[in-house]
Amino acid sequence: MNQLVARKIGTEILKGERPPGSGFRGEIEEADAWGVSRTVYREAMRSLIAKGLIESRPRRGTHVRDPHHWNLLDLDILSWILSDEPDPAFSGEIFELRAIIEPAAAAMAAKRRSDAHLARMEDALNQMERAGLGTDEGRLADRAFHAAIFDASGNNFFIALSAPVEAAVGMTTRFKQENQAEPRDSLPDHQAVFAAIAKRDADAASRAMAKLVTLAWDDMRLAVGGRD
Repeated sequence: MNQLVARKIGTEILKGERPPGSGFRGEIEEADAWGVSRTVYREAMRSLIAKGLIESRPRRGTHVRDPHHWNLLDLDILSWILSDEPDPAFSGEIFELRAIIEPAAAAMAAKRRSDAHLARMEDALNQMERAGLGTDEGRLADRAFHAAIFDASGNNFFIALSAPVEAAVGMTTRFKQENQAEPRDSLPDHQAVFAAIAKRDADAASRAMAKLVTLAWDDMRLAVGGRD
């Protein structure tokens, strides 16, 4: 239950319904308003504090923090941003991040990958082809493909970013599949990245990944537009 309360409040903050600086009532009042125990409400608020969305100080109460403090790479926050009604501005910023990180990761992977990394990528591609991105199985394979590239980069900082990027890939792909009548087949884009990495061609891998991300963002914008 505390997770449901945290999600609701967190989504309200991210959508601007609770602007920075806005305060919360006392714990008893808020818990009663949500229809939960004080313990449940307290745990929800602790979660939001840990994610940087709110702060609580003695004699000053609890307030929404400035967006500069929000941990936007937190997996829960990403899921709230990319919920059933994703914010186009936040979605665009996620794809801007991907456009910076993933081509570089693909280039590094081309230089440093092992045969085991290639096998993981190929297995993921085969699974994507068999299951299709319209299924949970296919989308998990898509995430596994991107995760293998991050691992193959050999850069621990990139690898640390793998989980949130994978989550963004999975959530945006699901949204596109569910909100376009005829979703574009992105498998060839993934296969082009794989081919360049297999050939150890770093420049080609970077270009192929940049194209993949650009086309994915075009698809996302079409999906969002289709809901208006």
